[in-house]
Amino acid sequence: MTTAEVQPEQHHSTLSRTFPIKPKLKPKASTQSQNSESKYWSSFKNQQIPDLKSSVPSLSFSPSSSHLFAAAHSASLTLFSSFTLAPSSSISSFSDVVSSSSFRSDGSLLAASDISGLIQVFDVKTRTPLRRLRSHARPVRFVKYPSLDKLHLVSGGDDSLVKYWDVAGESVVLDLYGHKDYVRCGDCSPANAEMFVTGSYDHRVKVWDVRVDNSRSVMEVNHGAPVEDVIYLPSGGLIATAGGNSVKIWDLIGGGKMVYSMESHNKTVTSICVGKVGKVDLEESMQYRILSVGLDGYMKVFDYAKMKVTHSMRFPAPLMSVGFSPDSMTRVIGTSNGIIFAGRRKSKENVKSGVVDFWSLGSVEKPHGQVLRPSYHRYFHRGQSDKPSQGDYLVMRPKKVKLAEHEKLLKKFRHKEALVLVLGGKNPETAVAVMEELVARRKLLTSVSNLDEEELGLLLMFLQKHSTMPRHSNLLMGLTKKVLETRAEDIRASDALKGHVRNLKRSVEEEIRIQQSLLEIQGIISPLLRIAGRR
Repeated sequence: MTTAEVQPEQHHSTLSRTFPIKPKLKPKASTQSQNSESKYWSSFKNQQIPDLKSSVPSLSFSPSSSHLFAAAHSASLTLFSSFTLAPSSSISSFSDVVSSSSFRSDGSLLAASDISGLIQVFDVKTRTPLRRLRSHARPVRFVKYPSLDKLHLVSGGDDSLVKYWDVAGESVVLDLYGHKDYVRCGDCSPANAEMFVTGSYDHRVKVWDVRVDNSRSVMEVNHGAPVEDVIYLPSGGLIATAGGNSVKIWDLIGGGKMVYSMESHNKTVTSICVGKVGKVDLEESMQYRILSVGLDGYMKVFDYAKMKVTHSMRFPAPLMSVGFSPDSMTRVIGTSNGIIFAGRRKSKENVKSGVVDFWSLGSVEKPHGQVLRPSYHRYFHRGQSDKPSQGDYLVMRPKKVKLAEHEKLLKKFRHKEALVLVLGGKNPETAVAVMEELVARRKLLTSVSNLDEEELGLLLMFLQKHSTMPRHSNLLMGLTKKVLETRAEDIRASDALKGHVRNLKRSVEEEIRIQQSLLEIQGIISPLLRIAGRR
């Protein structure tokens, strides 16, 4: 028995599984599901903090339990609560634009620099300036408190100098020379109070140790672009540098060898920091990520253990700074137009009052809920909202497919009516999909041969408009040839159909001229490209 002899009833169950009809020539869009880490970073609900006076070049979090964060903008330094994301106080005793800030390890003092060359140390509670450190001849671009030292500061500026300060004595302990351009960034080792790293626009990142000969750095790496930011990773043996459109990781223990270069940004990377993923109360479960922001408006999350970008987020402005709270609950990003995008992660914590849910901290055993018994109504509904785990076999209800009108006609084997319907529609993709289905059923030419004069004119108009489209030309040009062969007598007998054919001919001739022009251009360019390639 041939395909044509099969009765509609026999076809029905087989063909119904092909609906809805979709174009086979159209590329499928990628439907990659959001992974668990993307869900984690997306759980930080963005809140805009607007109306800051200018760009936000620096964001820093307090290591104390309050986790205040300081935002530098114009000639001010504003302190915000990481719980409510509301400003708590502001420091305005600066004569010029504030460039950087750093909290002491106990969170009680805050150091800040400005582009006049002055560094000031403030009491966080009273916002009173306690020390004024002046030695830099040019703007100071970064100031940093060592995480293991409460008595000293590190700073660097546009005079190409790195300075190691005695805060109590308001004096410079060491002047460190070696950079040949602006010193823009620095960080202190989490493992050693006497070691720190600095980055400069001379493309160099230098490692310093104040215990040894201070006329030169103990190690140097070349980032290959002006260095905008540098940080120690939590182990203390690795550093990450940002500059150009790349973030690079270096192994200090291995002699300064580059471990990996992440080049996911399209423009200059301006700031990087370390973020944590996992349960805060279980330190062994924590995993670290590098957060980077750039002038392209993107924030990238980089898993440097697996050497891959795990999350990306776009913001509507160039990004200048990024910070992540020590409790892993708050992420803040500063922009070039004076807006801070602050994100607070959802938790069982009352963010308004600051009261912690002790069950989430694991300090007290959480009481069990009421035991369900078969005599309870809820017993028979248990587990309905649970999500399946990997490997579970899912029993799914078949989804009811809503069919379009042309699909209903195809299901009833009214092929010609389905073809005429889509030819009169506005979506050429749907018409091509129906034609492909009719080809699969070997009914396309039969349907074309049964068209009356008006319907044939509709087909010729469709072919004239769309037969030269590259993704459809293979099917439609073949169909055009068959239509002209099988319906030649009908076309000769009708002036209207002759007009459609003339229009079709002009469209094909125009496409041929365009293709010939492109081939000529290619013939001119190809030798030039080969010559350029040899050079």
